[in-house]
Amino acid sequence: MSPTPEVIASTGELPIPFGWYGIAYTDDLKVGEVKPLTYFGKELVLFRTESGQAKVLDAYCPHLGAHLGHGGKVHGESIACPFHGWQFNGAGQCTAVPYAKNMPPKVAGGKEALYAYPTVERNQIIWAWYHPFRAAPTYEVTVLPEFESPDWVIGERREWTMNAKMQETAENAADAAHFVYVHGTTEVPAGEVEYRGVERITKYTAKVPKLMDDGSFDPSGATAEIYLTAVGNGTGLGYQRFTGALETVMMGISTPITADRKELRFVFAEPKNMNPGQKMIAEYAKMELCRQVEGDIPIWEHKKYLESPVLCDGDGPIHQFRKWYRQFYAEFGNAPGNVRAVS
Repeated sequence: MSPTPEVIASTGELPIPFGWYGIAYTDDLKVGEVKPLTYFGKELVLFRTESGQAKVLDAYCPHLGAHLGHGGKVHGESIACPFHGWQFNGAGQCTAVPYAKNMPPKVAGGKEALYAYPTVERNQIIWAWYHPFRAAPTYEVTVLPEFESPDWVIGERREWTMNAKMQETAENAADAAHFVYVHGTTEVPAGEVEYRGVERITKYTAKVPKLMDDGSFDPSGATAEIYLTAVGNGTGLGYQRFTGALETVMMGISTPITADRKELRFVFAEPKNMNPGQKMIAEYAKMELCRQVEGDIPIWEHKKYLESPVLCDGDGPIHQFRKWYRQFYAEFGNAPGNVRAVS
């Protein structure tokens, strides 16, 4: 049973927000491969059919409860249970019971035997849609063209698993003051924030040493501007696109394992034709983004969510962020498709 708003106020518990969540890298799942996964507080099975489609089902066979992810085999467009060979397609329908003369009535006629999670592949990631009431998707995963372009290279991948709530980690984006005290910045970063349906968009400008045409730094000490656009697309995808003096994209993938434990992945992409100076600046940006996350994790893992925090005028738009984020909690009466902009 998910916590009510009253329980949240008294205990700090939060449910898992609905949305699209990255559950695997596309290149980590070959045709015919089967993987057991644990996300959303549930046991899942991920498999790629012989036609190349990635599919996600609840893991336990409705026959006698075997886990399809441990020993299951792909047969065409279905996965076969390792226990008795019952087969289920990507829609969760039972397609074969090899030793039965008649299909059991509970699964006959194309009935859903296992819940099938809506699944898409975008940006070289396999995404599954989670909703506590199993409502259909209400928005799309943003396509990041850099991750499909032949002119860009997908580079470093970083991963962390932590005991933290989805909203708590996302809220860092609205908590400007912590950058000084946790990350050692010299001033509180100021950005232009816009809420647009399921997206939260923040724009920053920073200065870096100016580069010469050969990629070396300008000996005069001149500076150039970097423009950063940070976007939250729902609750599971965040990306930071650097333009100007630096061309780099960081895709951040947040996925709930349970309501209080999550996985975070960073994937970086950069142009193929970067000069040495640009590479140096890009490496510093990647290092700094990862350093900041690793400074946050010990705080996230030991803090408590406060429904009614005492805030001051320098804390940033935390209440505005929470109002926007609340649209992703179906338990609070937010019906499927009820996506609202925040004024």
